[in-house]
Amino acid sequence: MSGGYRLASGGRIDRSRPLHFRMDGVMHSGFAGDTLASALLANGVRVVGRSFKLHRPRGVMAAGVEETNALVDVGKGANAEANLKATEIELVDGLEARSVNAWPRADRDALGVLGLLKPFLPAGFYYKTFIRPSWDTYEGMIRRAAGLGHAPVGVDPDTYEKQFAHADVVVVGGGIAGLVAAWSASAGDAQVILIDDQPELGGTLLGQPVPINGDAPDIWLSRVEAELRARPNVRLLTRTTATGVYDHHFVLACERRLGAGPRQRLWKIRAKKVLLASGAFERPLVFPDNDRPGVMLAGAARTYVERYGVAAGRSAIVVTNNDSAYHAAFSLRAAGVKVSAIADLRASPPRHALDAARHHDIEVMPATAPAGVAGRHGVKSIKLASVDGAGRLGAASQPIDCDLVCMSGGWSPALHLYAQAGGAMHFDAERGAIVPDAAFEPVVCVGAARGTFTLAASIAEAYAAGAHAAHATGHPSNDGFITPKVDEWPQVAAAPIVELRPARSRGAHSWVDLQNDVTAADVRLAARENYRSVEHLKRYTTLGMAVDQGKTSNVNAIAIMAAATERTMDAVGTTRFRPPYTPTTLGAFAGREVGQHYRPLRRLPAHEAHAELGAVIEDYGGWLRPAFYPKADESEATAVTREVLAVRGGVGLFDGSPLGKIEVCGPDAAEFLNRIYVNNMLTLGVGKARYGLMLDENGIVKDDGVLSRISADKFLVGTTSAGANSIGYWLEEWLNCEWPHLNATIAPVTSQWAVMTVTGPRARDLLRAFDTSIDLSAGACPHMNVREGTFAGVPARIHRVSFTGELSFEVAVPARYGQALWREMLKRGQAFGVTPYGIEALMVMRVEKGYLHIGADTDGTTMPQDVGFAEIMAKKKADYAGKRSTMLPVGRDPRREFVGLEVADGEAPLPIGAHIVDPSEAADTRRTHGWVTSTCFSPTLERPVALALVENGRARMGEIVTLTSTHGRRSATVVGPCAYDPNGERLNG
Repeated sequence: MSGGYRLASGGRIDRSRPLHFRMDGVMHSGFAGDTLASALLANGVRVVGRSFKLHRPRGVMAAGVEETNALVDVGKGANAEANLKATEIELVDGLEARSVNAWPRADRDALGVLGLLKPFLPAGFYYKTFIRPSWDTYEGMIRRAAGLGHAPVGVDPDTYEKQFAHADVVVVGGGIAGLVAAWSASAGDAQVILIDDQPELGGTLLGQPVPINGDAPDIWLSRVEAELRARPNVRLLTRTTATGVYDHHFVLACERRLGAGPRQRLWKIRAKKVLLASGAFERPLVFPDNDRPGVMLAGAARTYVERYGVAAGRSAIVVTNNDSAYHAAFSLRAAGVKVSAIADLRASPPRHALDAARHHDIEVMPATAPAGVAGRHGVKSIKLASVDGAGRLGAASQPIDCDLVCMSGGWSPALHLYAQAGGAMHFDAERGAIVPDAAFEPVVCVGAARGTFTLAASIAEAYAAGAHAAHATGHPSNDGFITPKVDEWPQVAAAPIVELRPARSRGAHSWVDLQNDVTAADVRLAARENYRSVEHLKRYTTLGMAVDQGKTSNVNAIAIMAAATERTMDAVGTTRFRPPYTPTTLGAFAGREVGQHYRPLRRLPAHEAHAELGAVIEDYGGWLRPAFYPKADESEATAVTREVLAVRGGVGLFDGSPLGKIEVCGPDAAEFLNRIYVNNMLTLGVGKARYGLMLDENGIVKDDGVLSRISADKFLVGTTSAGANSIGYWLEEWLNCEWPHLNATIAPVTSQWAVMTVTGPRARDLLRAFDTSIDLSAGACPHMNVREGTFAGVPARIHRVSFTGELSFEVAVPARYGQALWREMLKRGQAFGVTPYGIEALMVMRVEKGYLHIGADTDGTTMPQDVGFAEIMAKKKADYAGKRSTMLPVGRDPRREFVGLEVADGEAPLPIGAHIVDPSEAADTRRTHGWVTSTCFSPTLERPVALALVENGRARMGEIVTLTSTHGRRSATVVGPCAYDPNGERLNG
């Protein structure tokens, strides 16, 4: 062993490429091929982090994705990344890492004193402690103490991308089982994608080499990998983690990229078959003080020796309940580490293991287990004791000096992805593991992921699964594979999963979830307090909620809960595994859809013309639209007032292009739409238009708009601009899923038409300045009619509808003519005093008129009877979407109804959201009787106007109500919604 803990030779690292990095400001060195964890161990860094709640010192425990202790922040400023596992970070020159949840550093944490409070902080203490005087008393302190690492500051400078792919077979896992499955599946012409999270293929063979055909496994691995890379129908994705498996064989995978270009790539893969060769995780043993830095999984200790050329200690004790840890002991001994003994929980270890240990001159101590570990910042000694089959410990031995404890409590198949896909699991006592049910078809587990822990059996199983997957997807398999001979021990059952409990703990704790500070006693406490459900256990104790998602803690916790409640592990069950499989950068999910690309905003056909006029352009329903058109130094209020009065007194021009336009055609189009709208649409005549409401299945108002009948079998559905896309999809769903027998087609055409709304008393004068084949006289084109023809020499549809309460015409032309028409209307309209107006002026005029605005005057409880449609509903006998729900008891009185509110002259407008209350009700039982939904000052009426949803509002006309808000109390009178031109004389002009 050379300086520090780096071995003089061995490993897969490149010793010709030294690298330098900093950890907590201290400079260290490593080699290309190291992970940050292996480099820290090589430099003798024992304490790399602190536990979440109690800030207990933590060291590296694992070597892969299951690591629960070694969390670090890397990078600076905008380049920083938080809470990364040191075992997954490839070492690069200049890397800067910081321990998390510690100040000023991991080995000198000021909050380490919290560890002494463990007896006073049992599971669920936060549910019982922060009740009095109130949660608010503690909230600030708790939130400041919460969290682990620090979120980066600034905009992420890296880029991310997404890629879509299709495959016949996707194999997750690049170990021996995954490689064989991919080879078998791709032997014909099936398209195969192999996904592995490591930089190189080989899986556990890279860190726990087993002779294959009498040679080191590298020879066999190189040959199989070369054959796979030579096949054009195979894609190998290394440094790629499968984060989720979803319905219909949809696999999500995140690829970490090196060098220039995107930092990560998110793969969205559709497969016909998915094979999971995701391996298994070694379980810790649950014994007193098992969280000390230097207590490590035996397989991880072997991996650091064999793959990284690092000895995690100089003097080790191996404690195990299965055969695999013996190999770790042998690797450590061969690397020059003193291995004092192997403590085997089994009373009769198998002969082959005993013989091998004797050959390596290592003492085996049957029926022996750890009774405690000493050393706060690193293991200094261990006590051993006799153990029975139930985990009860006898008298402890004298301390045995060591600085490394290698533990193995058996192996748990990595079933997270399998569970995400809906797979069922059960506990197999013979294998001592929770394994997948063989009958589950959507995804197939092979190798260790299936609970097959010998390589020879895994190879046979993987080959058969790959061939079957290829055949199931319509491709031939190939029998040319030569099954290798693997030099390994026979599979022997592990000892039962138990907690090792001394007769007297004397304050020592046995840790189950090391990151969240959950002990075996916490699990038993949850059982005593009747949190017997495994999901309740998880939430009450926070077990399995750390970044490792219980990869090393869940199975042990289930066993302890089973013992505490006298149930089987199957009866306890497992928690629900949710994606992502391991923490994934949010940037990978976002890809390039950030900033202006997060939700691309659409531009009006006349966008440039609006900008030339100095319009203030804002986002309305996903469209960039003019809010108002200020002149000189006008404020928004002044500009909006001017625009409103110009429309009311002359003529205004508004760009209504984003309003939803969906064509519904076919012999059954009328019948289909009659089932969609609340009101009767079968009676709508050709050339006529009718305002209508659409409901969701719960009877809640979903959208509104004008439906026009262009011809006998062609309709134009008008929607709000925000609902244009969603309503189109919604209509498709109803037609294709509920009424596929109806002969109708749906075509969203919102973007195909530009719509210029000409409104005001002189609107007809402006339109007459253009050549048109459409008669726009009051008699030929009355209100709520639609006409087709030509306008200004181009095809056009003109709707006689109004959202301002004035005489209005909506002139729709093909989008490519939109900007030219806008400019020409402004030019010719100068003779009539035309004024462009924006959304804000439109909203003022619609409030004056009392027109409903979906989303502002409605919410997730608003039904059609609340907005004046009760009589229309009563007249319609035919069924329609949401009808039944409107007739449920919830749809009856008292309901909040759409009304207006009027305040005394000279008062300010009511604040939006102000609640109507009954002052006679006690403050602690007072409830809302409704609220203000829209409010403004009316330039036309020279007074405030407001709309509201008020309980039994229509029956309370003339009643003075009290409103309360953060601005204090106000009074208002309940009136009808329409404050301007209630008889409709102006819009019918």
